[in-house]
Amino acid sequence: MVFCDPSEAAAAILTACRSGAPWEPAALDLLIETNSPSLFSEVVEPLSDAFEPALCAAYAELFCAVVARVSDLDPALLRERYEAIRRPRLFAGEAAQVCVLSRVTLGADLAVTSVLLDAAKKRFPDARIYFAGPAKNFELFNADPRIKHLPAPYQRHGTVRERIAAGLALAEALPAGALLLDPDSRLSQLGLLPLAPPERHLFFESRGYGGASQDSITALAKRWCEEVLGVSDARNYAAVSADPAPSGPEPITVSLGTGGNAAKRVPDPFETELMQCLAAAGRPVLADLGAGGEEEARVQQAITNATLSSKCVNVWKGSFANFASSIAASRLYVGYDSSGQHAAAVFGIPRITIFAGFPNERFLARWQPDGPGASRAIKATNPDETMAQVRAGLTGLL
Repeated sequence: MVFCDPSEAAAAILTACRSGAPWEPAALDLLIETNSPSLFSEVVEPLSDAFEPALCAAYAELFCAVVARVSDLDPALLRERYEAIRRPRLFAGEAAQVCVLSRVTLGADLAVTSVLLDAAKKRFPDARIYFAGPAKNFELFNADPRIKHLPAPYQRHGTVRERIAAGLALAEALPAGALLLDPDSRLSQLGLLPLAPPERHLFFESRGYGGASQDSITALAKRWCEEVLGVSDARNYAAVSADPAPSGPEPITVSLGTGGNAAKRVPDPFETELMQCLAAAGRPVLADLGAGGEEEARVQQAITNATLSSKCVNVWKGSFANFASSIAASRLYVGYDSSGQHAAAVFGIPRITIFAGFPNERFLARWQPDGPGASRAIKATNPDETMAQVRAGLTGLL
């Protein structure tokens, strides 16, 4: 079969993976040769977001072929190695150096990677522990004296070759003999890249672990740490360098970030009405502008449409780690399914999370912000009904 359109090719591969049928090599060739982002956005992410154990094998089969096409690695050996490390096993050895991979996204590092970091500190009290990942992600833990940074840049919108090259470069940078804790990281391409010997690569396959349970991904990471490392009290946490909290009433912190996924956004006029509602609650509001671009424009437009002054709503533009410190000092956090909800969870801040565009109920369960403090998850419908649920959720939280 001949494919000319990347989205058509991606859809054919995804359908084949979901049904257990062979995918067309020509479809994969097109996605790789054209450096199409559809390979990740329309194939890999839907397979991962399903949290369906059976699809883990389909992903492995597909991506072993992808890696083989852009490197000199043997796909059969990659698959054999993956099958060996995906089975949780108690690690009874010791380690002088432990490297924990970043999940690359900030929210996942708070919800999952931080649990593995905490478990590593407890299981190996004398070891040197590294966080391998982008600098902005390490800022979430840079105030923890036990954690050192091993820079590992990763281009989330890079080509297939660039993303795989980033992981293989990390293999060369890891300290000799280090124990590798892998939280299902993009740096290892979800466990497929041979970054460490199999016996030193402990892999938490978050897409399949826990089966059909409705547990959060944080709870599953804790369970995995007990099963594999023998640590029963691992926790999700953050350790950010922060300025002293300003005096005055604790603010409501807000994030309208969607990670570039427009499906996570509730249509207008929801964001304007949300700003009006929060500003009327009698507390200062601090809204994150994100990394700029589309998110910043939306936030500024919502504030303008709501005709709110800077006395009612302030905006924050800067690193997410610094905004996380503001969340830690707030009375309430409100936002879409994004990094902010997981920061609120680790700091025990009451939170309202609006979930829109989620693919299934298990995804919703997995990404619940898990931590102390009251938490309300809202399944977005239309703007009016979603806003009514937010107003109801505010009752008792302020």
